Amino acid sequence: MPVEPNAVARMLGLLGDEWTLLIVQRALLGARRYGDFVAALPVSHAVLSHRLSSLTSDELLVRREYQTNPPRSEYLVTPKGRSLWPMLTSIWEWERRWVPDHTEALPSMTHGECGNEFAPAVTCRACTGLVGDKDLAAQWGPSGSWARSIPSGSNRRRSGGRRSGAGVLFPQTMSVMGDRWAFALLVAAFVGASRFTDFHSQLGAPPATIAGRLTVFTGEGILANSDGRYRLTEKGRAFFPVLLCALEWAQRWFQASEGPAVILTHTECGRQFAPVLICDQCREPLRGARIQPS
Repeated sequence: MPVEPNAVARMLGLLGDEWTLLIVQRALLGARRYGDFVAALPVSHAVLSHRLSSLTSDELLVRREYQTNPPRSEYLVTPKGRSLWPMLTSIWEWERRWVPDHTEALPSMTHGECGNEFAPAVTCRACTGLVGDKDLAAQWGPSGSWARSIPSGSNRRRSGGRRSGAGVLFPQTMSVMGDRWAFALLVAAFVGASRFTDFHSQLGAPPATIAGRLTVFTGEGILANSDGRYRLTEKGRAFFPVLLCALEWAQRWFQASEGPAVILTHTECGRQFAPVLICDQCREPLRGARIQPS
């Protein structure tokens, strides 16, 4: 009998597409009209039309008519879509710092509050302390399990997409977010899995699937293979803020009646963890509306 997908699976099913995050990002930066998205992204008309329709159906954008003769509409970000900014900010910083194969270098980000170029840092909402991947303890919540965290079916991915279209902008992020098994495998690595048998037994994916994802991650320098163990590299650990922000967003918008999928505890203060991004220059909390490309 099929299991009901939890917040993690629903998030991956929605965001595991090579264009969705980029369209939302451009909307957060001010794009509203169809032409704005065409000008900002290397996207075909067919793909853009389909994604805008999907994003309105999924309530990340809302369509509003601004002209009747001829009819014209614009796409506005909903609270659900706007709350993706911490995840998008973390993705941008990781791609900018760790992925060298962009056709054009990604610009840095400027914090409108202090006027400085900055990198986001993760803090604990409860105690305001800085948090790294070794500072958290994770456990399944009432709606959590590997089986419930994997979206059914394959996420949409374009052949060769990591070298064209959206893949030019977020090439390695989509190797994690755009694949239904890769995200789960990376999460497993963060909570201690290192051997092939660990990943296979925990995720329940076919051996060929596990082998393929491990090959991709080692090739991209996210994992390193030594003595039969796959361990996170510095680059891999730097992806941690993306995972945290994705999980926070998922559990905010896809709440299960029985409780959360994953419970995180900040070991320093002993309280349940929720991430807050701050500016590493002025140490003030970040707000999406005050972040701009430099």
